[in-house]
Amino acid sequence: MYEERVVLCGANSYEEKYYFNEDFRALPENIQQELHIMCVLFTSEVGGVLTLEFEEDGTLCFQVRSEADDFFFDDIGSELKIRQLQKEKAEFLKALELFYRVFFLDEEISEGESRCR
Repeated sequence: MYEERVVLCGANSYEEKYYFNEDFRALPENIQQELHIMCVLFTSEVGGVLTLEFEEDGTLCFQVRSEADDFFFDDIGSELKIRQLQKEKAEFLKALELFYRVFFLDEEISEGESRCR
């Protein structure tokens, strides 16, 4: 269905905006709210622009960008925050990947894969 990365959501500290891809409106409201909070808190802490993007194989990636003249952007803090989120929200992120693989990539999921680890 998709041939390149697909943006799930993102936040921009420069414009103080949050974006949610309406293709994912089938996600429960509490999941959408969790994504909103996670992205906005991330950019309020480290600055820049964060997007959560699905790769072709369904892997969910954190993409962070900053403007060249943004001397307040915390590059190291950004990497640390991503690792923290990947650890603390591992089940949540794995469930999002599973949702994407089933509903967007039309993959068949085996019984063992249906449970988040």
